Amino acid sequence: MQNSKIQWTDATSNFWVGCQKVSAECKFCYMFRGEARYGRDGSIVRRTGKATFNAALKWKEPKRIFTCSMSDFFVKEADDWRADAWDIIRRTPHHTWLILTKRPERIMECLPDDWGDGYPNVWLGTTVGVQSSFHRAEELAKIPAAIRFISAEPILEEIDFLVEKDGVRIIDSFHWVILGGESGNNTGKHRFRPSEIEWYAKAIADLKSNTNVAVFMKQLGTHLKKEYHLTDKHGGDIDEWPEHLQIREFPK
Repeated sequence: MQNSKIQWTDATSNFWVGCQKVSAECKFCYMFRGEARYGRDGSIVRRTGKATFNAALKWKEPKRIFTCSMSDFFVKEADDWRADAWDIIRRTPHHTWLILTKRPERIMECLPDDWGDGYPNVWLGTTVGVQSSFHRAEELAKIPAAIRFISAEPILEEIDFLVEKDGVRIIDSFHWVILGGESGNNTGKHRFRPSEIEWYAKAIADLKSNTNVAVFMKQLGTHLKKEYHLTDKHGGDIDEWPEHLQIREFPK
C-alpha cells in the first residue's frame, strides 16, 4: 500500500502474507481478520505476486515503509523468499524500511551477508505488549542495527520499560517506542482487550524522564475510544486525547 493510514509509516509493503500466533499480543491479530474476509486462512504463509513484491522499486519519492504488515519478516515459512526481499531493500536506499517482528531470536540467522553494523535504511523492531514479552527487546538489543524500536501495541498491561539485565538497562539500546491500544471489533472472533490511560502515562513519563528514546503514541484503541467517546479508535485526531498523551516523535 503506497499510502498507509498507520501514522508512524508512510507506506506498507508485503513480500508475503500469513503468520502463526506466538504470544498473547497475537490473539486478535488484524491480519487474520483481513484474510478471513477473503475466505483465506491467515495461518498459511504465501508469497505475494510480483507487482506487490516489487512495488517499492517504483516509488521514487523517499518513504518510510513498514514491512511485513500482514506477516512477520522473520517467519520461518518465508525463508526461501527472504533473500529476494533483502534485494529489494538493498536496491531502495532512498526508502527507510521498518521491520517489526515477534521473532527476534531468528534475526541473526536471517540477516544478509553484507549486513555489517546494519543497513542504514533499515530499522529493526519487536513487539512488547506484555511484560513477559520483554525478552524480545533483550534479544533485539544484541542485533546490530541503525535504529532499534519497540512496538507496545497492543499494550495489554502496564509495562516497565526501565528493567535491567545484569545491571544494564535494555531500553538504552533502543531509539524509539510506539504505544497503542487494541482496535478490534465488539463481537465475533476478532475483538479487543481493555487498556488504561495510566499505562500510557507511566510509559511516557518513564521514557521521557529517564531515557533518550523517542516516543510515538499511536492510538488509544477501541476500549478507550468508547470510554472517552472518541471519534477514532485508530488515533486519527490526537487532540481528543488528554494533553499528556499527545506525543508523536520519531528517532533522529
